[in-house]
Amino acid sequence: MTDQIQDKTQDQTLPQFYKAVTPLMSQLHGTLTFEEQAKPNFGFAADSPAIVLTTDEFIAAQADYPIVFSSGENPMPVVMTGMPGGKNRHVDGEGHWQAERYVPAYVRRYPFLLAKLDDKATDLTLCFDSESGRLVEGEAGNLFAGDEPTDQARAILAFCEQFEAAIRRTESFVAELCDLDLLIEAEASVAGEDGTPRILRGFQMVSEDKLKSLRGDQYRKLVQSGALALIFAHLFSLRRIGTLFADEPLL
Repeated sequence: MTDQIQDKTQDQTLPQFYKAVTPLMSQLHGTLTFEEQAKPNFGFAADSPAIVLTTDEFIAAQADYPIVFSSGENPMPVVMTGMPGGKNRHVDGEGHWQAERYVPAYVRRYPFLLAKLDDKATDLTLCFDSESGRLVEGEAGNLFAGDEPTDQARAILAFCEQFEAAIRRTESFVAELCDLDLLIEAEASVAGEDGTPRILRGFQMVSEDKLKSLRGDQYRKLVQSGALALIFAHLFSLRRIGTLFADEPLL
């Protein structure tokens, strides 16, 4: 059996998870409350076997997930959280992420994001998924005090800004890999839950042979930019592909 890995952020109009992107404005949303829970509900990510990862997270994530690159013209790093076409094996029936496993920033950012309101816009605006059910109406919200954002809203904005900056760094890293022609189409064989071999295709990885063939000046550039450490984290993480079905199931 062959399974294709797809980066869902590339083949749909809205980003992965998001159903309705709405600008957050004090005039319209002054009574909205966003409750941060000690144990957040990640049920929205339960059907996502691949999730975007920034390079800032490679070191933290590589011990828990395979880090691969999506195929296509604009590859991006993703963590595999399950088999293609399957479920996220790290989210249980109650929406809890598996304990002690790293939760990607893309997931932690939801239901907020920074987005351009139209094609002509030059600035990004703080928005939220108005169909997420994560923000509720009340007599007085906790995101605005009158027309001014609260400390909580400022913290949300700061996190989204940090995430966008990390995305830019990630795009630069991928561009460096592409310039050196280091990414190759890859495949992997894993044993399914019933023991039947399954071939995974539709993803890319860094070629170790191409990496070894780089000139000295190219190699030094990777070291100086910090890209080499990220490449090693990616390569080390690939050992996790064989354990996509070997991990203990969630209860």
